[in-house]
Amino acid sequence: MNLTTTYLGFELAHPVVPSASPLTEHIDTIRQLEDAGAPAIVLHSLFEEQIIHESLELHHYSEYGTESFAEALSYLPELDDYKLSTETYLELIRQAKDAIGVPIIASLNGSTPGGWTQYARQMEEAGSDGLELNIYYVAADHAISGGEVERMYLDVLTAVRETVSIPIAVKLSPFISSLANFAKELEAGGANGLVLFNRFYQPDVDLETLEVVPNLQLSRSDEMRLPLRWISILCGNVACDLAASTGVHTAQDALKYLMVGADVTMTTSALLQKGPGHIRTLVDGITTWMEENEYESVEQLKGSMSREKVSDPAQFERANYMKVLQSLREYP
Repeated sequence: MNLTTTYLGFELAHPVVPSASPLTEHIDTIRQLEDAGAPAIVLHSLFEEQIIHESLELHHYSEYGTESFAEALSYLPELDDYKLSTETYLELIRQAKDAIGVPIIASLNGSTPGGWTQYARQMEEAGSDGLELNIYYVAADHAISGGEVERMYLDVLTAVRETVSIPIAVKLSPFISSLANFAKELEAGGANGLVLFNRFYQPDVDLETLEVVPNLQLSRSDEMRLPLRWISILCGNVACDLAASTGVHTAQDALKYLMVGADVTMTTSALLQKGPGHIRTLVDGITTWMEENEYESVEQLKGSMSREKVSDPAQFERANYMKVLQSLREYP
């Protein structure tokens, strides 16, 4: 059984890739993921806001009181001597490259064009094999149009593409009005891969404390339907590699994504719940199903049920909506 696939120019042993998560924050758990069979590893995201906050806070405390006691400056090392998030992250890349034999893909969540390019360059210099641009922007300003938001994504990609030579994947939001067209623009802008979708964590309201609180919920298999649709639509219409990143808990989930056109299936929640060894379970399940259904390779499987290949492409579009509504009438 040939399970190999390609992603961002790398030939991978199989299509189950651990995506950015706390499991990829430390070299020990990264080793565990490789031991479990991970064919590539996406590191946790480096957030520009966190770096800026730490730098400003450090600057505040290093200067605190020096207007009265100038000699206090000599008690503290220079700011460059502190090991902030950026250096910790770059050191993790270096350690992973020394210890791990599979591609290491850094993940960058920036907020300003200057920040994106600066940290992207440093990640490449540290040895990262690829870069995932984890663009997370909430358009809360009523004066900003959808077109402006898309332009921001493209500007970030263009700036980073001009800065680094390693492959770039863009982790997309599902909240793009014309995703198929936008995917083509990202392809033209230099994206080598698209990751569908960025699963944003939404706030909640605590009725006891009357406060807005973060709400962390791990994914479920039924959340894969939205990326499943869009991967099937994009398959064969963009040159970028396609990664599915939502709801991969079982071998069946991964197989569905591959059949609609994904090149790799990325998983986080299942590994957090079941441990790195779950990679083997997923791969074994994929292998068993393919043997039982007489598939010889993942390449043969990929895209076989994309919108372009199925007998009724409308199933992936609006026409299916009427059938769903009709089925609701059958409930008592």
